[in-house]
Amino acid sequence: MAAFSDYFENLILNHWLRNTAFTSPTSTWLALFTATDGLETNAPTAEVTGGAYARLEIGGATGRSYTAPVNGLTTNGQAWEFPQASASWGIISHVAAMSALTGGNVFAHTALTTPTSIGAGDIARFNSGIITITLQ
Repeated sequence: MAAFSDYFENLILNHWLRNTAFTSPTSTWLALFTATDGLETNAPTAEVTGGAYARLEIGGATGRSYTAPVNGLTTNGQAWEFPQASASWGIISHVAAMSALTGGNVFAHTALTTPTSIGAGDIARFNSGIITITLQ
């Protein structure tokens, strides 16, 4: 993902430099957005809603796999696929790693290279190796 949110950056810096406890979430969820609004400041406003949309679990005991990190980089080790849309989700332009199935905090976010329209009957799918998370 292109950027960590201010929330996550502060969490990591406090943990590392101030010895503030940090408890990892039990899982991480991938969310789809139609705009970048609020992702950096942990106050997103453009998440997809309706049409059978739900965040996709990508971390934790039942989450999707990641490749072993190399040089601070990991990718999705398998395809990640959302449920079939029962109504239009709009043009998906951004994704974010979130701390909860609903609500929660933004960990990281990025713009899609190619925004994609998801209509009724479509499936949002990210092939293996497409989602990259890197520490820069």
